[in-house]
Amino acid sequence: MAVPKRKMGRIRTNNRRSANDVAAVPARSVCPRCGAAKLPHHVCGNCGFYRDREIIEVE
Repeated sequence: MAVPKRKMGRIRTNNRRSANDVAAVPARSVCPRCGAAKLPHHVCGNCGFYRDREIIEVE
């Protein structure tokens, strides 16, 4: 069974761990009606439309 010959330092361990803890940025798309940024496959919060239909009324 493989056993490490020397202790691994805290910096090396933490660098390895931090590489996998990066939060992914959510994807953005542009609303074809108003041009605002929105999440894909979601109702636009700016104009209230999804797939050329008004889903919610926005003032």
